[in-house]
Amino acid sequence: MPRCERPGSRSARPVRRVAVALVVVIAVVLAAGIARGEHEIYYRYTILGYVKDAKGQPMRGSEVKVIRDKTGFSYLGESDANGLYVVVIRLGDESVGESLTVQAGSALSTRVTAHFDPANHTDERGTRLDMQGSRAVERSAWFASTLALFLGQTRR
Repeated sequence: MPRCERPGSRSARPVRRVAVALVVVIAVVLAAGIARGEHEIYYRYTILGYVKDAKGQPMRGSEVKVIRDKTGFSYLGESDANGLYVVVIRLGDESVGESLTVQAGSALSTRVTAHFDPANHTDERGTRLDMQGSRAVERSAWFASTLALFLGQTRR
């Protein structure tokens, strides 16, 4: 005949531990099912171009800062020996049309608007912004070819 153990006895303790562990596991699983992870998918948005002085000579080592006007978050870059700079920022699909401030040193500050097709997740997103002296000229049609040139140079 099986013996009955009192709830506080030594042989009942392992059973109680297993039951408590099982309740904890079930609670964790249920809580994980209730919690919903929210995250936003970001894509690269590249601003690149050349920094030149008023006479058209490349300016090496010029700091270029891109600031998301919406958030105030900034991204930094620096021009190379040819004056080329590349700044990669993170933007989500909902950021199309967002205003970005681009600063080159302390002499030049201009705004650009993030233009891209939010449904296109394969093509690179970005624009080309050349800065010479106190002037900035956006040449978005030249973005893809300038990026390809830059990527070709950096892969060697």
